[in-house]
This record gives sequence, C-alpha cells and structure tokens, in this order.
Amino acid sequence: MPADTSADVRERGAEVPRQVAVLPVGSYEQHGSYLPLATDTLVACAVARELAAAYPVHLLPPVTIGCSHEHADWPGTVSISAVTLHAVVRDIADSLRRSGVEALVVVNGHGGNYVLGNVVQESSARGERMALFPAAEDWEAARERAGVTTSLLTDMHAGEIETSILLHAHPESVRPGYEAADFVADDRRHLLSLGMSAYTDSGVIGRPSLGSAEKGKELLASLADSFGEYFALLTAATVAVSGDDERA
Repeated sequence: MPADTSADVRERGAEVPRQVAVLPVGSYEQHGSYLPLATDTLVACAVARELAAAYPVHLLPPVTIGCSHEHADWPGTVSISAVTLHAVVRDIADSLRRSGVEALVVVNGHGGNYVLGNVVQESSARGERMALFPAAEDWEAARERAGVTTSLLTDMHAGEIETSILLHAHPESVRPGYEAADFVADDRRHLLSLGMSAYTDSGVIGRPSLGSAEKGKELLASLADSFGEYFALLTAATVAVSGDDERA
C-alpha cells in the first residue's frame, strides 16, 4: 500500500505540468498450484511500483478483483462484472480530477480485464487523459530484453513471465512445483465460450520452468523504460487528436 500523505502528493505534483496517477488493476484467480490467487494484482503492483520509482507519479492502491470468469471452474477465483470494473475505474478517474490529478494510467495485470481498453477509449474521446499500460508491444520489448524464451502467445497464464516477476518481487509467494508445470495450448480460439478448463487441467498455460528472478528484474526495468513515452504524452501541454488538431 502506498504511504503517501497529501503533502507528498502536492509536492510531487509541483514537479510536472500535469499530475499523473498510476492505478494497478489485477484479479483474484487461480494460477496453478504454485502461484497465489493474487498473482495478477502482485504483478500489476510490481510494475506500478517500478514506474513510481522512476517517474513523478502518484501510486494508488490496487483494484484487487477483476474479470476472471474464464477461471470460474477453479476454487478461490472471484470475479466482478465488466460493468462494475468499468464503473470503478471511471469513478476513480473522476475523483482524481476533482482533486487536481488530471491524468490516470491503468496498469493492467490480467489479460481478461478487456473492458479497461474501453474505459480508456471512452475517456480519451471525452478529452480526458488516460492510458492503459503495458501494451503488447511493451511486453514484447520486455520479453526480448529479459531473455524470456516463451512467446507472448504461449506464455498465457502462470508461465515464464509471471513466475519470473514473482520470483523477483515476491519470492516468498512462489511455491515449489513450477519447475515441472509446463503446459502449452497455443490454439485457444474458443476460450471465451468454454473457459480455461477446456484447455488446461492444471490451470497453467506456459513454461514456468524457465522463470527466474533475474528475468523478472529485467522485465520490470524494461517496462519502466517503455513508460517514458506514456508519461510524456500524458503530461504534454497538448495532445494530438487527428491530423493537425490538438487539445489541451
């Protein structure tokens, strides 16, 4: 949890033309037998902390439950509706603007939180400053820099990337068993209709055995570097809309 006071927020905001808040959004869902239900939230928080260490942004506490309906067949998984998640993030952004923080970055730790893309699209269309991070391109750059062997397609759930980040950021949360849990299911075209249980018995899709703390450290460092472009966009005096049009 962030330890900021109001004075900290005010002082940090004086350093930038527009204040930016970072909101980690995760989930509470199965991640095999060796990673905790809170894995996606821990990953989102690890990324957000890395950003807050490198840029003058306001780090918010995480949204810990997301849209994990595809994991409903496993005990412990908890979901909220897309409508609820949309409303929560929208309300947070509205509240931030009332307190003088104009821009919000949503750091998404769960691929099933599809609605976050809609929140950002709609907010941007209204002239509000919001971004969703990381994009697939940011993950791909991080994967290459960290030497992650598994492709983003194969590394779908509880695989090399998530295991590596937790081995670095929260090694105490990783239980034995990831070394022998590899499972590949690249063709998942009916995932939304059938759920994860149609493609994996263990709940794992990826190669966690290749994970390491060193890779996790480099993944986070690469994402922090990629964030520079987002920060510049959100704090710019104007934002290009289309053609030569700009908005404040």
